Amino acid sequence: MKPKAVFKIEIDVLMTLGLLFLMGYQFWGDVAHEWAGAVMFLLFILHHILNAGWYKSLFRGKATPFRVFQTVIDLLVFLSMIGLMVSGIMLSNHVFVFLNIHGGMSFARLLHMAASHWGFVLMALHLGLHWNMFMGISGKALKLRQPSRVRRILLPIPGTGIAIYGLSVFIRRDLLTCMLVRTQFVFLDFGEFIPFFYLDYLAMMGTFIFAAHYVSRLLRKASGKKRPKKEGGYSK
Repeated sequence: MKPKAVFKIEIDVLMTLGLLFLMGYQFWGDVAHEWAGAVMFLLFILHHILNAGWYKSLFRGKATPFRVFQTVIDLLVFLSMIGLMVSGIMLSNHVFVFLNIHGGMSFARLLHMAASHWGFVLMALHLGLHWNMFMGISGKALKLRQPSRVRRILLPIPGTGIAIYGLSVFIRRDLLTCMLVRTQFVFLDFGEFIPFFYLDYLAMMGTFIFAAHYVSRLLRKASGKKRPKKEGGYSK
């Protein structure tokens, strides 16, 4: 794989880890949260500079079920990130305070709540669409040979367990209420054990990675296609 493609994936991973960190706002406070959000903003810009070709190829080629699904997910990730950036800047009390923004705070809080939870789910789905690529890179880095038939059968078992547990966490933590803006406030447990919090969120991420990965496999089969050739939009 070309260095540029690897760098793109590294940016995606950093953005996902950054969003995961930002979900634990109650543990780190305003200043760390805002600076981490500002770094996310820079990574977001860099990501789109590196993937400028995606826009050029967006409406080229055949609109197969997989391409449509991937493009919808990518566009929703873009919208959620824009919502996060705009609302984060409006709510800033430290990093962007020099902008002296007043008004619209109630709307900004609701937008930030919804966009952060949608962004978390959509970023996991985005990773799931490219999971084969991540596994390929990991295999090369670890100098692993092609997986045997036994490993191909056994490896999905822990993945299924993580996905089921992550779904139970998603229901227990009631993320859907925030995603659908059915509340104006998010309950934050400041005394929660931090490792358990992040293990829960990693499990939820695993749920949506798992779902996107297997849905994409089904859609590729429906499209008569085994694996992606290029990244981005309708260029695949």
